Amino acid sequence: MKSLKTLTQNIITTLIDKGQTITFAESCTGGRIVAEFTAIPGVSAVLDGAVVSYANRIKEQWLGVRSDTLEQHGAVSAECVTEMLSGALDLASADCAIAVSGIAGPAGGTLDKPVGTVYIGIKTPKDEKIYHNLFEGNRSSIQHQSVEFAIQKMAEMLKT
Repeated sequence: MKSLKTLTQNIITTLIDKGQTITFAESCTGGRIVAEFTAIPGVSAVLDGAVVSYANRIKEQWLGVRSDTLEQHGAVSAECVTEMLSGALDLASADCAIAVSGIAGPAGGTLDKPVGTVYIGIKTPKDEKIYHNLFEGNRSSIQHQSVEFAIQKMAEMLKT
C-alpha cells in the first residue's frame, strides 16, 4: 500500500488535473483528514475549507443534517454521514467530499454501536459510498485507522 502522504498527494494531483475540489465533514477524526491534505503544498488549488462537526447541533446547523435523522439513526450512522456529505458539498461548493462520524472511545460505545464503529462517506461526481467500519484499538488508533481508510477509499474512487 502507498504511504498516506503519497495517496494524499495523488488525490490532490488528480483533482487539480480534473479541475475539481474537495471538502471534508469530520466528527470523530477531529480534522485529522483535512490536516493530511493541508500538509501538502499546493492543496489550496483544490481545498477551500472543511468542517469539524463534533456536536449534533453543529451537524444540524452547519451541515443541514436533519434532527429526524439524528433522533432515528443517531450521529453514528450511514444516514447521518450521507447528510454530512451533502451538507459539506453544498457549504463548500465542492465536487468531492469525505465525511466521518464514529465512536473513537474509550467511552460512548453501546452493544449496537461499540467503540470503534465508524461510518465513512466518500463522494465524487461519479459515485457515492458509505462504509461501516469496526476499528480496534485505543482512541488514537481508531482515529488513525479512520483517516487511512478514508483517504485510501477516496484514492480508489478517483482511481489515483
